[in-house]
Amino acid sequence: MTFAPRTWVVGEVVSAATMNQEIRDQFNSMFAAWTSYTPAWTASTTAPVLNNGTIAGRYMKIGRTVICHINLTTGSTTTYGAGNYSFSLPVQAANAGASIVGHAHLLGTDRWVGEIVISPNATTTSPFFNISTTNTRVDFMTPTRPETLAAGAQLRLTFVYEAAS
Repeated sequence: MTFAPRTWVVGEVVSAATMNQEIRDQFNSMFAAWTSYTPAWTASTTAPVLNNGTIAGRYMKIGRTVICHINLTTGSTTTYGAGNYSFSLPVQAANAGASIVGHAHLLGTDRWVGEIVISPNATTTSPFFNISTTNTRVDFMTPTRPETLAAGAQLRLTFVYEAAS
């Protein structure tokens, strides 16, 4: 992962090791494989239990910019809990004074397009979808909004945000 470059001193003799660390390694990290993580899936009232479903997160951090994707697929023994859903971020968001909006996509009985919101200093994000096919206002995703979840439902979240450090 990239890091803050060093401050050079006038007259400093630069070694190959320093050049490799400060230039080559920084450059290579921008083209490296993404880092995997396991997002925590929670709800505001009763936590869901993944059981035989799957959840995977991947991210790339370049400087303080984080590009992230979360993929949740529910299983036949997944329980959906109760309340508004949220998912853990790979790193804490910056206190940038603004919320970040990303993309959410639910493939259930129907296909739903929504968004996610990351608040300043957040460590989690929440998906938002239309309330129903006839009510296009958006609200938090729950076990029954935008539709009642069942085995095989897939939620994909993709977003870019500024990290706290």
